[in-house]
Amino acid sequence: MNLNNLRYSKNHEWIEMPNEKNQTYVGITHFAQNELGDIVYLDIEDSIIGKKVKAENSFGTIEAVKTVSDLFMPVSGYILEINNRLLSQPQLINQSSYNEGWIIRIEIVEIKEYDKLMSSTEYQKYIQESN
Repeated sequence: MNLNNLRYSKNHEWIEMPNEKNQTYVGITHFAQNELGDIVYLDIEDSIIGKKVKAENSFGTIEAVKTVSDLFMPVSGYILEINNRLLSQPQLINQSSYNEGWIIRIEIVEIKEYDKLMSSTEYQKYIQESN
């Protein structure tokens, strides 16, 4: 995965540049997984597949040894797939938050929302200013 093709939300989710069908992957950033610590559980209901979730709404939760956090949609879209490997091996997010650690595959409803997300440079500046 080319990290230059990612956009980032203020909730620390990443989204890959969509293909010609506006389909793409969503996950949490390296910064987010590092802040959470050891990830032990993902709670994403199978019933969400095929449903439309609006930008900034929660689509599930992620549990680490330290805390439980909501997972937020960076853009509005239809949930196409959940990375089922993570349901049995959530630690893959800690090991590879950008490749094997993608959480859901979606179809973007409004591409303008993607265009408004932060670039890699903007995201790095955002996390530096947040700390």
